[in-house]
Amino acid sequence: MSGARANQRLRTRKDLLDAAVRLSREAASPSFEEIAEAAMVSRATAYRYFPGLDALMSEAAVHMDTPTPETLFGDEPSTDALARVEKLDAALSALVVANEAPLRALLARTVQQPPGEAPVRQNRRSPLVAAALAGADPPLAPDRLDLLAKALPLLLGIETRVVFKDVLQLDDVEAARVRRWMIRALVEAARRG
Repeated sequence: MSGARANQRLRTRKDLLDAAVRLSREAASPSFEEIAEAAMVSRATAYRYFPGLDALMSEAAVHMDTPTPETLFGDEPSTDALARVEKLDAALSALVVANEAPLRALLARTVQQPPGEAPVRQNRRSPLVAAALAGADPPLAPDRLDLLAKALPLLLGIETRVVFKDVLQLDDVEAARVRRWMIRALVEAARRG
């Protein structure tokens, strides 16, 4: 899929999620058709992104709860990359715990699709990681910054929680300790260059 087409799919998916959030704030329970209309797409198009209203609304709840770079770092005085990434980890960890069931459902829908046919997922983590690393003092070398920005999202989502909880059978305290150690190791490796 071309970059332009992939970007269009991400925009359409985001438009559907934004419309679901907006309408659910205005009316108690919007229909799938009302959400598609508010997003300015056909119902058939909306069904290519979400199998139904339940799937759309469960992801919309997560979409609504995800912090933005501005809300998370807008007033953050620290320029220490580790402190900022740890703040991001705490926020996303709380989000994952609070929305574990819908996030697991989203992950299940994604992995059940044949390769290449999986629905495009919103990339909420990368902009947050970029904001956490922006203006790091001391600055990171561009190649190390790029590697770190690609590595950190692996530690900040439902996939990591599934591994810690289901595979390793760690409690939340131990999982947080291991995750913080991994984050620290990655940031220190990037600083060493």
